Amino acid sequence: MSSDHPTPSILLVEDDQMDVMNVQRELRRQNIDVPLVHARNGRDALKMLRGEGAEPKIAKPDVVMLDINMPRMNGLELLEVLRSDPEFVGLNVFIMTTSDLESERLKAQQLAVSGYIIKPLSFDKFGEGGTSVDGFSLFLDLLKLKQ
Repeated sequence: MSSDHPTPSILLVEDDQMDVMNVQRELRRQNIDVPLVHARNGRDALKMLRGEGAEPKIAKPDVVMLDINMPRMNGLELLEVLRSDPEFVGLNVFIMTTSDLESERLKAQQLAVSGYIIKPLSFDKFGEGGTSVDGFSLFLDLLKLKQ
């Protein structure tokens, strides 16, 4: 493995098209021009990461943005699989959630998430949405370090 890192990339696992568009818009606003790979659910994301089925294997993303509430395989289920796979155990994973459920948080912390992004994404509203700003700014810092 060479030390010169290719362009960082993001894997966005999200079933809601509006949320996908929100994320793309915010990345543009932050001048982050990074390839964004989109999977509609946890199962599709796994296929892409592993190159299973008809999916070509994608380059390992630098950051995964993971929606918790999805059909077929939810975010926490996907996270469990990733954390038990030696190839993906170290991925930076940010959980995107509309809820601030303590049980979800605890579960995600046990699975070593890098941060939380509370939806809907409203990064310029401080105060109320402080948690979303923190999670997202941490996320942005990670990407900028890699650029």
